[in-house]
Amino acid sequence: MATQGFDPQQPAWIMASSGDTVTWGDLERLSNQMAHLFRNHGLQRGDHIALCLENHRLFLAICWAAFRSGLYFTAISYRLQPAEVEYIVNDCEAKLLVTSALLTDTFRGFANKLENAPVCYMLDGVCNGATSLEQAFEELPETPIIDQSYGQSMLYSSGTTGRPKAVKKPPIEIPWGEGSAVLKAATSRYNYDGNTVYLSPAPLYHAAPLGFNMMVLRAGGTCIIMEHYDSEAALSLIQQYKATHSQWVPTMFVRMLKLPEEVRHRYDLSSLRYAAHAAAPCPVAVKEQMIDWWGPVLYEYYAGTEGNGSTFITSDEWIQHKGSVGRATDDCRVHILSDAGSELPTGEMGGVYFEGGGKFEYLNDKNKTASVYTTEGWSTLGDVGYLDEEGYLYLTDRKSFMIISGGVNIYPQETENALITHPKVIDVAVFGIPSEEFGEEVKAVVQPVSMSDAGPALEAELVAYVRDQISHIKCPHSIDFMEELPRHPTGKLYKRLLKDKYWAKA
Repeated sequence: MATQGFDPQQPAWIMASSGDTVTWGDLERLSNQMAHLFRNHGLQRGDHIALCLENHRLFLAICWAAFRSGLYFTAISYRLQPAEVEYIVNDCEAKLLVTSALLTDTFRGFANKLENAPVCYMLDGVCNGATSLEQAFEELPETPIIDQSYGQSMLYSSGTTGRPKAVKKPPIEIPWGEGSAVLKAATSRYNYDGNTVYLSPAPLYHAAPLGFNMMVLRAGGTCIIMEHYDSEAALSLIQQYKATHSQWVPTMFVRMLKLPEEVRHRYDLSSLRYAAHAAAPCPVAVKEQMIDWWGPVLYEYYAGTEGNGSTFITSDEWIQHKGSVGRATDDCRVHILSDAGSELPTGEMGGVYFEGGGKFEYLNDKNKTASVYTTEGWSTLGDVGYLDEEGYLYLTDRKSFMIISGGVNIYPQETENALITHPKVIDVAVFGIPSEEFGEEVKAVVQPVSMSDAGPALEAELVAYVRDQISHIKCPHSIDFMEELPRHPTGKLYKRLLKDKYWAKA
C-alpha cells in the first residue's frame, strides 16, 4: 500500500493540541528514509523493532516505515516503569529501539540492561546510549527500498496478571501494494476512504488505536491525534475538523456523559458517522444515553489483540438486542463451551471461543498458547458469555473475575453496570474478597465524582441503589472509595491490582 497515490499536500495526520501536521508527502519521505535506515542496520523481513513513545508526531511514521519494511513493530506504553520496558524490549528481541527525550529518565533506567544490544534512537534530543533519530535518517534516500513487504504490529498484553505476553501473528504474505482481507473488511464495515477524518483520542501504543489509525491511513484518510484525552476537547475536535469517524472505550462515554448538559450540547457533532467502541463492556444505560445524544452512529465490536475472531453490531441492531456485542463477522464463528469443553445450547453461559479467525501465538510461551486453543483449533480470549437465538453474543465477564460466594457464581460486570449509572459515580470496580462465611463476598471500589461525598452515607446510598436493580446476592457487601481507579489509558481496568491488596490482608 504505497502513499504515492494520495495527495501529497493532504494531511495524513494532525496533532490535536499543537496543530502540527504531517502530510502524505511528508509521510512518504519520512517512512522511506526510515526504511532505508532499518536496512542499513541489517534489519530484514521478520525482524523486530520497538518504540516507547508518547503520542508523538512521528509515532505513526515509524510504524509506517516498519510496516513497509516487513518488520514486526512493538509499541510499548510510555507509562511503564524502566524494568517493565526492559523486559518487553528483551523479550521481543528488538534490534532497534526508538524513544523520546520526554522519556529520558525511563530510558536511563534500562538502557544498560538490554540483552540484545539493540540500536537505540531518541527523538527530540539525545542522551548517553541513544542517538538522534532525526539526524540518522535525514540524509537517506526518499525513494522506497527495493524489497518492500508488509510488516505488522506485535503488541503485548497489559500484564495485569504476571508478565505481559506478546501476541505474534503469522507474516502477511501478499505482495506489497495489494489490499489485505483485513483492510477490505474494515473498509467495507466503516466506509474508510480518502474523505475520512478520524479522531483518535487514545494512546497510540494500544492495539485498537494503532490498528484503526493504520487502517485509516491505508485508505488515504486523515487522522486527528489527541496527545492526551479530555472529554470536552474531544467534542470540540469533532466540531473543528468535522470528524467522520472515531474510536472510543466506555470510560470515555461515561466521562462525556458526566459533563454539564450545557457543555455536552455546545458542540456540533453532526459530521460523525461512525463511532466505534470496544475494549470493555459498555453498560446498557450508558450506551442508550450515547445513542440518544449522538444518534445511531455507534458501532460496537468484540475482538482482541490476538485477531482470532470478532463480532460486530450496529446501533439499530443493538436497540433490538440491548447488551449484545454483536454477531460473528464473516470470517469466523462463535462457540460457547462448558468448562469440560462441550458445546452449550443457546442461552447457556460458558467460555467464548472463535472458530475460523486468524491464528496467533503468545511469544515464548507455548503453554499459554496451548491453553487458549481447543483440539478443534478454536481459541478464546478468556471471556464468558452466551448466544441468543439469532446468534448475537452477550458477554458476561472475564472468567478470571468470577466471584464464588456461598457456592453461587457471580460475574461482577452486572454489578459494575448498575453502580456506574449513579450520578455520583465516575468509575467502579467490583471483585471478590475473602469471607469466612461464604468463601468470597462482593466488594466494590468506587471513584466518586467528588471525594467530598465519600463516606458511610454514600456507601449506604449506593448499596440501596444497586439492590433496587439486581439480585441482592450480586450487591456489594461493602464499598470503599478511591480518588482514581487504576486503569490502562485505553480503558482496561487493572482489577487485579485492587483485588490483590484485599487478598494480601486475608
